[in-house]
Amino acid sequence: MASFGMVLPELPGVLTELGHPDKIGWLVGLFTIGAFVARLYSGKIADRAGRIPVMLIGSAVTFVAGLGYLAVWWWAPRDAGPDGTMSVAVTLLLGIRLFHGLSTGFRPTGATAFLTDVAPISRRGEALGFLGVAGNAGMALGPAIGSFLAVEVGMDAMFAVSTILGLVSLLLTTMLNESLPNSRKIVRSDFNLFKGKVLDWSTWPSALAMLAPAFAFGTFLTVTPDFVADLGYTYKGAFNTIVVIASISMRFIAGKASDRHGRVPLMVVGAWLLAAGMGLLALSQTPLTAALAGLVYGMSVGINMPTVFAWTADMARPGRIALALGTMLMALELGIGFGAFLSGAMYEGVLARIPSLYAMSAGVAALSGVVLTVHSIRLRLRA
Repeated sequence: MASFGMVLPELPGVLTELGHPDKIGWLVGLFTIGAFVARLYSGKIADRAGRIPVMLIGSAVTFVAGLGYLAVWWWAPRDAGPDGTMSVAVTLLLGIRLFHGLSTGFRPTGATAFLTDVAPISRRGEALGFLGVAGNAGMALGPAIGSFLAVEVGMDAMFAVSTILGLVSLLLTTMLNESLPNSRKIVRSDFNLFKGKVLDWSTWPSALAMLAPAFAFGTFLTVTPDFVADLGYTYKGAFNTIVVIASISMRFIAGKASDRHGRVPLMVVGAWLLAAGMGLLALSQTPLTAALAGLVYGMSVGINMPTVFAWTADMARPGRIALALGTMLMALELGIGFGAFLSGAMYEGVLARIPSLYAMSAGVAALSGVVLTVHSIRLRLRA
């Protein structure tokens, strides 16, 4: 997660330097498409060949993508395409983003399924909350370190460290013991979409609930680097760190709370905090007000993510936990991709448009909050 998060705040600047700020939305959108494609396979493979192979694939992609970023950056200054055309360097960069997306299509599915295997069911939400803490710790450190390296040393140093972290993840994963009983080797038929199920529709409620946070996240990733730079943040990754620290603090509480009080009531809280956080970002005009908005937004992420993962695992059919998680995560990728492409298309490098994009995400979150609130009330009446 540190390797992945490290490059996020700086890639929009790379694309702008290459003369294509209009393609900023593609950075997240193409990444999401790659992740979505990987989800079609990762759940099925994890439930058949095991959790570890899926995790290894994700880490290997991270490592190779890091090498790709580094290669493009070294070569890009000598690739000056004509104005108004997409240069070869930009095309390669976007192609690497598409490939890099495969990592988050494989790695989280395997890691989450692995943890649900080894954690007691009564503490599943708490355990997934700690998994989120680990991921968020990487997402907090990665952008901060990445922005520092990019500003003080150079982009090549940032991409090199990101590559090394991908390799470390790969090596550490080889030390884990497989948690799936009767696992087997990956076979060619595992990659046949027409052989075996690739979706588990039993988890549609959690998948639907994931759309609003994912849409907001796609928007956040696309426009926030430029937004905070305009507010005066020298290290753009520092703002991501504020958001992630807030998320980590809530994950220590949210997982256990969802085990005790139920998944849907926690999702209601998370949805309304998301609406508040996005709304506050839309109104922010100073670094301080943006930081406060980021704290609220981060709290919503810290509640929503472990809760929706645990909710999905609760609803999964026996023997199909990874498939169920993969299905829910497809909704995540769809939401992120739609949020990124739409916000990127509406933004087009015009800073004055950013508040309206945050406001749009707030509206989507509020709609989700209404639906979840009604659903929670209905569940209480049935009980």
